[in-house]
Amino acid sequence: MGSERTLLSGEGITEKVGELAAEIRKRCGDDRPAFVGVYTRGVTLAKRVKEALKEEWPDIPLGTLDISLYRDDLDDLQTAPKLESSDIPFALDGTRVILFDEVMYTGRTTRAALDVLMDYGRPARVELAVLVDRGNRELPLQPDYVGLKVETKVGDYVAVQFVEDDKREGVYLTD
Repeated sequence: MGSERTLLSGEGITEKVGELAAEIRKRCGDDRPAFVGVYTRGVTLAKRVKEALKEEWPDIPLGTLDISLYRDDLDDLQTAPKLESSDIPFALDGTRVILFDEVMYTGRTTRAALDVLMDYGRPARVELAVLVDRGNRELPLQPDYVGLKVETKVGDYVAVQFVEDDKREGVYLTD
């Protein structure tokens, strides 16, 4: 591993969450969405954006997705993935869904999340919100809502850490 650089501090994450919330509110208007977070940090991000919108939209439905068994790289993993349970406690059919993940990279996580989501129903629309878009796509997928866009090289690593999950807060780039 090379050097680590801080891309966002804890305060920076809070600011970007607020910006994501404002953009979602503006673009959705009266079309109330449901939020679905991809385990683990996509769930945390979805909860934080939901919290930022609670005064205007106090009842945003929130679901969670575990994509572990939908990954296309299971054979390449060094250890078995930790399984969580997906939970979509609302009807997806005809619903505007905003899917949350902390980092958008190749698009493979998003593809797997869409596969899982479709097992639960047929949303009217699915949009993607990410805290960090680091480019270098392998699949033709793009986020609709982005907190921070950063240029990276294929060998770089972007880590998002939330205090709820990691006991540390920040976004870090290791090259």
